[in-house]
Amino acid sequence: MKQTLLIDGKMVRVEKGAAVIDAARKLGISIPTLCHHEALKPYGACRLCVVEVTKGGRTRLVTSCNYPSEEGLEVRTDTPAVRRSRRLTLEILIARCPDVPALQEMGRRMGISAARFRLQGSGQCILCGLCVRACDELVGAQAIALGERGIEKKVATPFNSPTTACIGCGSCTYICPTGCIEMMPEGTEMVLRTTGHTLEKCMNNYQCASCDVNNTFVHEMKKAIADFRRER
Repeated sequence: MKQTLLIDGKMVRVEKGAAVIDAARKLGISIPTLCHHEALKPYGACRLCVVEVTKGGRTRLVTSCNYPSEEGLEVRTDTPAVRRSRRLTLEILIARCPDVPALQEMGRRMGISAARFRLQGSGQCILCGLCVRACDELVGAQAIALGERGIEKKVATPFNSPTTACIGCGSCTYICPTGCIEMMPEGTEMVLRTTGHTLEKCMNNYQCASCDVNNTFVHEMKKAIADFRRER
């Protein structure tokens, strides 16, 4: 069932329940985001995709990645309130991770030369959850998770304990928008940097192109993405 909504003065028809961010992209309208990926369920973690929606005479800010399109909905993606919200969120992220190229580039596009807040550290993880969700939803391994709370929150193995659930597929490193999670060689083993988790030695000596396990995984992931797109 198709629904019609208005985005920045332009009318668009999309399937009922389609995310506002997808409706905007259909019109060629770019909405910034760091935690959204078409192969994963909407999450709304980074808060950069906020837009202004008007429904029933009430206007408010919502995250466009997980807000469903509705008949007659009016959306504005570049109002003063939207720009203020995005800039504040990005400044907080830059204060937390000042050396991340993806944040620096996004800051330049928004006209942010420096964060107004005191730097909290020099890490690279923005806690978008993409790696954790890919490991869970696409791979089904659940080898990593978001642990701790508040400013101590981090990506780690469940309960910070050694686990054999990780299959070394590299999905987490591929999907990470900041490059902070990597598989690094350490002697004869591989270490999943950021989590500190040591992986078992690869049975195919990390020759992924000729690996049956890797090829099977890639085939299944492509099929999952294709199925997801058809459902949308």
